[in-house]
Amino acid sequence: MDYRNNILETVGNTPLVKLNKVVEGIPALVLMKVETFNPGHSIKDRMALKMVEDAEQRGDLKPGGTIIECTSGNTGMGLALAAAVKGYKCIFTTTDKQSREKMDMLRAAGAEVIVCPTNVEPEDPRSYYSVARRLSTEIPNSYWCNQYDNLSNRQAHYETTGPEIWRQTDGRVTHLVTGVGTGGTISGTGKYLKEQNPAIKVWGIDTYGSVFKKYHETGEFDPKEIYPYITEGIGEDILPKNVDFSVIDYFEKVADKDGALMARRLAREEGLLLGYSAGSAVAGLLQLRDRLTKDDVVVVVIHDHGSRYVGKVYNDDWMRERGFLERELSVKDILALKKSRQFFTVTAEDTVRTAFKLMKEHDISQMPVMRGEDMVGSITETAVLSYLLETPLGHSEEKVAAIMGSPFPVVSTDLPFSQLSKYVDRTIPAVIARDKAGALHIITKYDIIQAV
Repeated sequence: MDYRNNILETVGNTPLVKLNKVVEGIPALVLMKVETFNPGHSIKDRMALKMVEDAEQRGDLKPGGTIIECTSGNTGMGLALAAAVKGYKCIFTTTDKQSREKMDMLRAAGAEVIVCPTNVEPEDPRSYYSVARRLSTEIPNSYWCNQYDNLSNRQAHYETTGPEIWRQTDGRVTHLVTGVGTGGTISGTGKYLKEQNPAIKVWGIDTYGSVFKKYHETGEFDPKEIYPYITEGIGEDILPKNVDFSVIDYFEKVADKDGALMARRLAREEGLLLGYSAGSAVAGLLQLRDRLTKDDVVVVVIHDHGSRYVGKVYNDDWMRERGFLERELSVKDILALKKSRQFFTVTAEDTVRTAFKLMKEHDISQMPVMRGEDMVGSITETAVLSYLLETPLGHSEEKVAAIMGSPFPVVSTDLPFSQLSKYVDRTIPAVIARDKAGALHIITKYDIIQAV
């Protein structure tokens, strides 16, 4: 029989997958190390298990103990899985910029989650670093993993991720590209690969608001480089001990928007539903395309699964609120642009003369026809004009019901602009919009043209 003794035995040995559409224009072969195949759907499962096992061997983590960690979510999940199998408790601190999905999944795995403010200094007692440190001193039989400075982090990748990539590419890998947060992935993997072939280039992906790039290039830790950013999982306002800058050849910064848009492209064009930092990694590679040749083999190591970001990167409203997607006009926007919102109607029993007079006085070209509170038809200037040309004005006492057309379609004010084409065409010159208060408004072809 082919089975594992527990879920922890499934960590690692993730596949390499060739990228195609999103890397058009890059001459090299681009392969992605898809770490979402780990049981916690993140590369952090590797180092989480390593940190726990090394702590056990040192005697720092004893039976019945409590694992404490400051995490953006993924390391916490890996630790929670290890704790579930090995019988430990977990307390995790995280920041308020992390997605709700991450926090909910940590709680689902049995962890206690403490949310701390993002925009405070690392030394501030409210920061998620400081809170984790304090709890580790207050809670008996507890162990703070401290993934930033715990070198078991990068050792996990030296022992597993690096050898896997070397074996899977048959030693042909020329470039390693990955986002840098704690630094464990790039430092451990990069060190192993450079030991096999010193010519391999190791490129780190950073984000605006992080200190890594400038520190790597100048040796200066510049607080002015630090400011809030939205990208999750990469960039830091500290220098973790796990970041081995001597292994990294170059840092490329990627904007929040570019990383988010690329994550969505990976899902739609490659079938890879991945995390925010995966989008940043591929976007960064595209920014560096001119440095690659057709003989290069690039391995992009990504961190986590897109399920952590369904309320953020994969939510259109969230993206539009941050200016990452152009907000499409809606019926509500078209109504806001109208100079007049007066709503004129006629009844089916009104005369054509009455309808004509109303249209002329208010310069309108179409109206709904009502019978009581029900919309039973519509009347247009074309229908009125045709009738008047055929009938002397003195005899225009025919009822509107005789010349009215079908009722105009009724739409919600939330309907996107692009969907209006399903309702307004050559034969239907207007729609009726019903707002949340129940009031009716008319939107004509002229209103649509004016909005455009």
